Amino acid sequence: MGRRGKKKGRPISGWVVLDKPVGMGSTEAVSKIKWLFQAEKAGHAGTLDPLASGMLPIALGEATKTVPYVQDGAKIYRFTVAWGEERSTDDLEGPVTQNSDRRPAEADVRALLPKYTGVIMQTPPQFSAIKIAGERAYDLAREGETVDIPAREIEIGRLDIVEHAADRTLFEVECGKGTYVRSLARDMGRDLGCFGHIAELRRVEVEPFTQEDFVTVAELEAARFGEQREADGDADVVDAPIDFGAIDALLVDTAAALDCLPQIAISDDAATKIRLGNPVIIRGRDAPVEAEEACATARGKLVAIGAIEQGMFKPKRVFAG
Repeated sequence: MGRRGKKKGRPISGWVVLDKPVGMGSTEAVSKIKWLFQAEKAGHAGTLDPLASGMLPIALGEATKTVPYVQDGAKIYRFTVAWGEERSTDDLEGPVTQNSDRRPAEADVRALLPKYTGVIMQTPPQFSAIKIAGERAYDLAREGETVDIPAREIEIGRLDIVEHAADRTLFEVECGKGTYVRSLARDMGRDLGCFGHIAELRRVEVEPFTQEDFVTVAELEAARFGEQREADGDADVVDAPIDFGAIDALLVDTAAALDCLPQIAISDDAATKIRLGNPVIIRGRDAPVEAEEACATARGKLVAIGAIEQGMFKPKRVFAG
């Protein structure tokens, strides 16, 4: 039996709240960030299309254990719908499939908004990552197949008009997991009888992160290579600096992703027991007696996610100290 090789990279943990540029895919962005930090492990919380810009939360190391909590968080997008054309991809990438000379008045668009607010049914785009009989819808669409994608329930907290012009409207939407903004553009265009597609899309928030947490690739590269990058004129330098202090300072703490959970402060002794998989009694006047999920911390450091039953914390997912 062959020997297992050592993990490559540093055991660095935390969140990079990347301001992803247009043209970069989500997988490409994760690879770039993983390389910049020389991290052992990396993943993202919610795909962002290459033609979209904005917030792509990328988890490093132990933060990958908290990805589901960010994926479930509310998201805010700003998007421009160009009226008069429907496209195969529901954005600028695909060819025009339907067109119209009609253009909606702002009053007509505004009157439509209540239909797209609250809990609604939405059909994902043909070019989406939805799996149909084990295959991605976008793979089938690229092969020329038209597939029947079932509508599913989504929740839209609010949908506002920011600006309206003759042939396009800028919206801001706050929505839950699984919402396709491209489908919103397609469906509103059909309802208005003029067709529509996404001309520009930017994700500005993914709960619990805000725009104040944004960091760009350029800022990360500058922190990673500093003067050496400027001297070499190339980010792919061979003798990269060993000091990661500047770039590590741009990370958001792993625990930030768990703001949605009750926070339980525990002692160092209790933390040691929890990291060994043992339950501990929660002490303190304000400590909850029952909770399906809670977050235990020691000295402000994340220890575990677990359940509280009859005043006892039972770890489900433990984090390295």
